[in-house]
Amino acid sequence: MNRLRSRHVLGISHLEPDEITYILDSAEALKGILDRPIKKVPPLRGRTVVHLFFEPSTRTKLSFELAAKRLSADTVGITASASSVVKGETLIDTARNIEAMKPDVIVMRHPMSGAPHIMSRYVDAAVINAGDGTNEHPSQALLDLMTVRQHLGRLDGLNITIIGDILHSRVAHSDILAFTKMGSRVTVCGPATMLPPDISALGARVIYCVKEAIRDADVIIALRIQKERQGRSLIPSSREYATFFGINRQTLEYANPDALIMHPGPINRGVEMSPDVADCDHSVILDQVTNGVAVRMALLSVLLAEPERADQKNIVDESTGGEHGA
Repeated sequence: MNRLRSRHVLGISHLEPDEITYILDSAEALKGILDRPIKKVPPLRGRTVVHLFFEPSTRTKLSFELAAKRLSADTVGITASASSVVKGETLIDTARNIEAMKPDVIVMRHPMSGAPHIMSRYVDAAVINAGDGTNEHPSQALLDLMTVRQHLGRLDGLNITIIGDILHSRVAHSDILAFTKMGSRVTVCGPATMLPPDISALGARVIYCVKEAIRDADVIIALRIQKERQGRSLIPSSREYATFFGINRQTLEYANPDALIMHPGPINRGVEMSPDVADCDHSVILDQVTNGVAVRMALLSVLLAEPERADQKNIVDESTGGEHGA
């Protein structure tokens, strides 16, 4: 197989394990481009990628933009403040107007869950969900899978513990789906006010004590408290959260000594994890950032590359020497 079943990437829930594996393998093949003196290959030359972001973003937006540029696509960035939404334009009208300009891919982040799904119904372009409300963030989950597979050599049979604001985290929802589909066991932990009542339906085990939750964990993923998505404060204070749910050296004494430490960013140091944990030898947070570019390159190339160029190894091999870097 060298194509996804859908022309969109709207969520992990829509991807089968073989599709996930193909994306990860493609990302591994393309990652080598990032280490070259000239970090550019030609497979998407002449294609146009629109980055439509209705929420603030640093890592996701920048890595999608870099991914498109590394593959020689033309890119256009639109933010909510610079769009006609501020003038009262509806999402559907925005979709129709963007479609009229004939882009090939729309990478979309939106505070409303389901917004990229709506967009996909009104455009011929491929739509990639870059985070929608509290629903999903599929590319983040894919880069998390890639990072774990790189360091541990497998995904099947691992114990993954996710700690934090599970209720409001689209990363948590996508990670639970992704790791479970690939054969891992997922445990979630956090304040009771930040745990969805039906989270076990996604296949996750719920534990309320951090020390118990991280016992035997191969991977510990800490999440940021999503204050911007909470209608009211769900914890007494950040200090109390750090005391009971923050990851620090004392907490890690209960964990597998070789456990990977991960975080989707941005990190609130001293809240969800202490600075020394964020920067320790087992932290792979910066690897996640690097892999984010590779995964997003893979998504774009899988969706857009011509059939004869869909093999990512061919893309890399044919561009050896950097003659396409101009």
